[in-house]
Amino acid sequence: MDRCLILILIVGTGLVTGDNIEPDKGTEKNSKETETVKLSCSYSASSDYVLLYWYRQYPNKELQYLLRKGARSYANSFAHTSDDRFQSTTSQASTELTITDVRLLDSSLYYCALRVGAQ
Repeated sequence: MDRCLILILIVGTGLVTGDNIEPDKGTEKNSKETETVKLSCSYSASSDYVLLYWYRQYPNKELQYLLRKGARSYANSFAHTSDDRFQSTTSQASTELTITDVRLLDSSLYYCALRVGAQ
């Protein structure tokens, strides 16, 4: 089987004014099919009720939802993934997306997003 080079970029988007999320340095990733890729973003939030999202976007297409994961007070709540190949870990200030069994179709622009709520 031929192996392909896969390019992945990520950008961050904050959904609440005053809170922030951004990709960590070294956000451009190259990988071969079947490998595992990890992408990460750091965030700051004024609330303990944090939901972190990952999306991807192909050129000239709409955003595609990948997963949602709670953090801080929501750490054990609200987890959902669109595909078991996409998993996330969260901490008090970061989120990491793990893509297992990378495929050529995973070549895309990836977005991390932050939603902050109140209890």
